[in-house]
Formats: sequence, structure tokens, C-alpha cells
Amino acid sequence: MTIQDYLRVLRRNLVLVVSLFVIGLSIGAVTAITTPTRYSASTELFISAQTSSATPAELNLARTYAQQAASSYVAIISSSLVLQPVIDDLALDTTADALASQISASAATSSTAITLTVTDANPGQAARIANAVGDSFTTVVAEHLERPIDTRPSIVRIDTLEAAQVPVTPAAPNIPLIVTLGALLGLAAGVGAAALRAVLDNRIRSIEDVERAVTIPILGGIALDPHAREHPLAIAADPRDRRSEAFRALRTNVTFLAVGGDPAAFVITSAGPGEGKSTTAANLAIAFAETGSRVALLDADLRLPRVAEYFAIEGGIGLTEVLIGRVAASDAMQRWGRGALFVLPSGMIPPNPAELLGSAAMTNLIAELKQAFDIIIIDAPPVGLVTDAAVLSRQADGAILVAAAGKTHTPRLTDAVSSIESVGAKALGVVVTMLPTKGVDKTAYGVYGSYEPVSG
Repeated sequence: MTIQDYLRVLRRNLVLVVSLFVIGLSIGAVTAITTPTRYSASTELFISAQTSSATPAELNLARTYAQQAASSYVAIISSSLVLQPVIDDLALDTTADALASQISASAATSSTAITLTVTDANPGQAARIANAVGDSFTTVVAEHLERPIDTRPSIVRIDTLEAAQVPVTPAAPNIPLIVTLGALLGLAAGVGAAALRAVLDNRIRSIEDVERAVTIPILGGIALDPHAREHPLAIAADPRDRRSEAFRALRTNVTFLAVGGDPAAFVITSAGPGEGKSTTAANLAIAFAETGSRVALLDADLRLPRVAEYFAIEGGIGLTEVLIGRVAASDAMQRWGRGALFVLPSGMIPPNPAELLGSAAMTNLIAELKQAFDIIIIDAPPVGLVTDAAVLSRQADGAILVAAAGKTHTPRLTDAVSSIESVGAKALGVVVTMLPTKGVDKTAYGVYGSYEPVSG
């Protein structure tokens, strides 16, 4: 994927990304507001070892001893031996274990200094406890841990380098940090969810997606029209409409598929239902008729026919009756419009559509129509659902697949091409329908069939 593809994914999922960002921001704000305010006060204790002589060797030994003592004393500060006297002196309503959870002590490597920090909801109380713990710790070391066996003073001396001061600003919660962290986590979740949706969603969104999915050529792109169902015949409804020009551009590309300029029969199908194959077949037929070509449009979708409805013609007698020999094709076909466009509706829906469409009668009908028409457009059922279109494609000059942006799944499109080619038929190309005219994928439409009327 290119940078543009990643940006398109983010824009397509912008609502999801923004929603999760706002949720993360809100959670961070609520967490910051509801977190109890805590204050921290710290005191600095310095540990030194006293020696009777001042030789360099003994001084170095004393310094090493003090460094080792500082590392070991850190764990003693939170013991009940140090904290219980503090609780008694300050009359604290707590236990040694509970008080230990408020205290942290640390000593840097190769250092003889210990930093003692106390956290409490009351800033003054935090400072008092920190200083009291420092004093208690000094007493415990001097009178218990390092007390000599004779009357000599302890060789370890603890001095307070800096007494704890009453804190002015709270140490927690760090509202800017918590809110920012919540927003970043929400944003990360939104981007991750967008990426996951992009991975799981294998629908085609643009012409570029179709080009990556199949190797057959792209014959045209048709813009999305929300009112296409009410006005399926775009060229007849508005000849200068953007979609009308797109169908004319498609007509030009399909013309090159007819080898040697001989009459040709093309099957229009799709991977699944509702992708615009019948609309494409109908408008393509009208577009060819505009050029003066003799065009035959056959509704070979004997399962869910649409052509008679689109052209507002009687569809009771049609292809089915022709194939079973009840009527002649010339009697069943109906002329539409002022040009040389003749429509053969589906007729009755038979119980065996695939057998009828694959019969010798269908082969003979196509051959007969090629004698009278320049272009035969055959609207067939979706190839991903039934075998009708694949069977018809083998009898015609090939199949043109219709894929709908935002609806057709890539695996289904590739399977449709494989189904047609597996029976020895030709997959001639793809028409991409329902291309968005606005939004993140709108730029893809401008490549095909873009038309704006020129004023004046």
C-alpha cells in the first residue's frame, strides 16, 4: 500500500478514529478529575563511615562501607522497626504496613545518599512524616544496626542533608499528562481499529482496487447515482449527465473488443447481485444505438429479469418462448426508441434456466442475431451465484464483468473471472459501477467518463 492508500483508509474511518480519540480524551479527563490529590515531601540523608585514622587506605575503605550500607539501608526504612516509632510520636491512625505504602526510598549506585519520599493527601502531614521517618531511621541505625559492642560511638553516621519541606503543588494527579495519555491511547486505538477494518474489509473501493485484483482490462467507470433505481436509463433520462457520458466512454472501449468490426455478442454479468449489471447492459445498448448501430438487447437473466421493467415494455413473451420454439425471435423482439435498438425480454421464468441458455437453440439464436445486428448485448445472471453467465459467455464473444465500488468483494470478483475462464470463455474486461462522486475515493472517478457541460 502507498502513503495515499493509508491516508485514504484513515479518511474513510475518520469518524471511528475521532470517536475513539474523544473517548480516550474523556476517559483521561475523568480519571484525572477523580484521582485523589496527593502531595510528596522528600528528605535527603547522607551516610558516612567514621574512622580513627585518616590514611588514604582507611578513608577509601570507609567510603566503600558507607556505599554498601546505603544500598542495604533502603530496605530497612519501610520496616516496622523504623515506622512504628513514627506512628507513636505523631499519633498517626494507621499501621506500619499502611504507612510503608506511602514511603519510597532510593539510593543511586555508588552513592552514600538516600532520598526518602513520603506521599500523603495532606501536604503538611507528608513533610512531618518524612522528617520523622528520617529521624527514626537515624536512631535505629545508630542504636540498633550499627551499635558497637563497647562504649565507642557507632562508625556509621547519618546526617540530614536537606529536611523535607511542605509541598506547594500536588504530585498527583498530573492532569495534563493523564489527559494527554488518554487522548494518545484513544488515537492509537482509533488508528488500529481503522487498520484492522481495512485488513478485514476486502471490498473494492476504487478502480485501482480492481486493477490490483484482476489482470483483465478496466473498460470504464460509472459514477454512483442514488436515484439510479428510479431512473435506470441514464442516457434516455439525461443525455448530458455525467453518467451518460461514462456509458458512452464505455461504448467506445467495448467497440475495440469486436475483432475486425464483425458483429459481436457480449455477455454482461457480475460477481453478485445488485452491482448494476442490468443497468449497465441497458445503457450500453442505448449508447450503441445512438451511433446508428443495429443493437439487440437480450434479457438472459431468467431468474430475476429487469430489462422489461427498465424499458417499460411487455415482458410476458420473450427469450424463454424463443428458446423453446414457441415464437420466433423476430416476433418476440420489441423496438425501443427511434433508433435501431430491439429488446428481447426474458419472457416466462423457466424451471431450468441453465439448460435453456446452454442449449443449441441459444447458440443458433446468437448466430441468427449476428446476421441482423451489429451488437448483441446479453444481460446474464451473476456468475458468482449460478452458472448461466459462464455458459452464455462460451457461446458469445466473451463476458464483461460489472463490479460495484463499496459492494463487490475482491475474492468474489477474482472467482468470477476464474469461473468464466474455466469453461473456455473470455473475460473481456471490468466495468466499475457505483464509484463515489464525493468522499475519500472521489478522485478515482475522474479518470473515466468525467463530463461537465460547458456554459455559453
